[in-house]
Amino acid sequence: MFNEVYDVIVVGGGHAGSEAAAAAANMGSKTLLITMNLQNIAQMSCNPAMGGIAKGQIVREIDALGGYSGIVSDTSAIQFKMLNKSKGPAMWSPRVQSDRMRFAEDWRMLLEQTKNLDFYQEMVSGLVVEKGKVTGVKTSLGIEVKAKSVVLTNGTFLNGLIHIGDKNFGGGRAGEKAATGITEQLIDLGFESGRMKTGTPPRVDGRSLNYSKMAEQPGDAQPEKFSYLDITKPLENQRSCYMTYTSELVHDLLREGFDRSPMFNGRIKSLGPRYCPSIEDKINRFADKDRHQLFVEPEGWNTVEVYVNGFSTSLPEDVQFKAMRSVSGFENVKFFRPGYAIEYDYFPPTQLTHTLETKLIEGLFFAGQINGTTGYEEAASQGLMAGINAALKVQEKESFILKRSEAYIGVLIDDLITKGTEEPYRMFTSRAEYRTLLRQDNADFRLTPKGYDLGLASEKRLKRMEEKLNQSEKFVQFFRETSITASEANPVLESKGSAAVKQQGKMFKLFARPNINIEDVRKFKAVEDYISKNDLDREVIEQAEIQVKYSGYIDKEKNNADKLSRLENIKIPANFDYSKLKSMSLEAREKLNKIQPVTISQASRVSGVSPSDISVLLVFMGR
Repeated sequence: MFNEVYDVIVVGGGHAGSEAAAAAANMGSKTLLITMNLQNIAQMSCNPAMGGIAKGQIVREIDALGGYSGIVSDTSAIQFKMLNKSKGPAMWSPRVQSDRMRFAEDWRMLLEQTKNLDFYQEMVSGLVVEKGKVTGVKTSLGIEVKAKSVVLTNGTFLNGLIHIGDKNFGGGRAGEKAATGITEQLIDLGFESGRMKTGTPPRVDGRSLNYSKMAEQPGDAQPEKFSYLDITKPLENQRSCYMTYTSELVHDLLREGFDRSPMFNGRIKSLGPRYCPSIEDKINRFADKDRHQLFVEPEGWNTVEVYVNGFSTSLPEDVQFKAMRSVSGFENVKFFRPGYAIEYDYFPPTQLTHTLETKLIEGLFFAGQINGTTGYEEAASQGLMAGINAALKVQEKESFILKRSEAYIGVLIDDLITKGTEEPYRMFTSRAEYRTLLRQDNADFRLTPKGYDLGLASEKRLKRMEEKLNQSEKFVQFFRETSITASEANPVLESKGSAAVKQQGKMFKLFARPNINIEDVRKFKAVEDYISKNDLDREVIEQAEIQVKYSGYIDKEKNNADKLSRLENIKIPANFDYSKLKSMSLEAREKLNKIQPVTISQASRVSGVSPSDISVLLVFMGR
């Protein structure tokens, strides 16, 4: 293998690296995955869960394109929940609790069964770069492996430093050493780098907890799943999570250790994730709150290890232990390991193009936390896109870029490379201006044809999507064309407190009423007969209901997206010199020269660029 020239080398075997390696190999590229420990491929370093608000949409998108995260999330799930079900479908977000050990094992097995993929366990200490182009990697043993492209997915390992109270030591995560050499070389090559921080809570022995003092949090009564394929099945049995709370006593005990906290005594200078703060940060920032929620999450089907979600901390271990023993249900808790914070290097993502290739070094791609993101799902989606584009580059094919109106993945990457980030970036539904179009239920309609064209999504997957689309469109048309009499409609309408009708009308109009749902219209004989005759499954029925009830919102958003796409189609010449546009503000010229946006639309999203600056640019380009 050391004499081979690989098409793609992926450095790092976390969520980004695993998706990158799978994508490149499945697209026919000879791929090598190098990681420091092959036993920890796709390790869940923090919480044992996939999905959640906006993150669940990303997992569905990865699956629709032909990635593996959705499949593994299904095969290793111990609980399923559809979050935000009380809100509109644009907000619905699938989430699973995962069996941590099974998740990593299932990923490893899938990768081992992937053609064109080799593995090697060692630390990569540097890159081989010739004339501005990456040509391979160097390992800590001095071995050079040649490649036509390289994807770096180093996670929290680049000069990782773990903090527990007043102690700190090098490490990429608990029990694993940090990676060195790459940051220093990239800086020498002209890259800008920074430091970020994240943290994780203690893991405890579930046998030492008193669950009777906590509120049970069961999964959905009718669980769904992530993957659109039928090779995975919804859960028949589920494990419950539990919820408890901190208290003023717990907060007082934690405050006793603040003088030894690396967050407050200045040893940690980097920024942590705003939307996943440590327990000491929550106590400090929300001093008016006398308690905070803690979610007690089992780490698998059979293990007794439990993850205490909401208690992320870098306080001294004795302070953690003393405070946690004052939490209701934790009076006799035993620790498996304390919580800790970790600082690591990242590279501001404005140094990348939309393909995640670096602007400085040809053939070098970055994906995951190296780009300043946080979360398994965000990392996995970047890995998928970097792996796809590394393979396409080697194959001398057109690059693959998702627009903001096509996928949350498109929003994520565009945000990163256009705006950059100075704190760990996390995806939210609010970041997507077209979230009514980018729902978790229609990711297959949006992306599976694209995945099929890339060679990632199978023909079986495409046909399944086309059948679902065809059936749901016909069902919507049925509601548009089928009339119902007032005598049949009014008993159902009145039972829901909805205004009665005086004459016969189309079912579509009745179904579109906000307080009428699919279960109501199924009381009409014609609807139930249609469902039974055509053997419609839950996905098709749900899809039709969304299309009927939200048709106005969907059409409006499509029109807005079409208007924006006109600006997306106005390309800006490569390496355009904005300094010559004297009518443009100085800030805009500086920012645009740094970011080098590809289109007028992207230029309009750069921080500090005003509508008048865009007008100047359009005039200059003859528009």
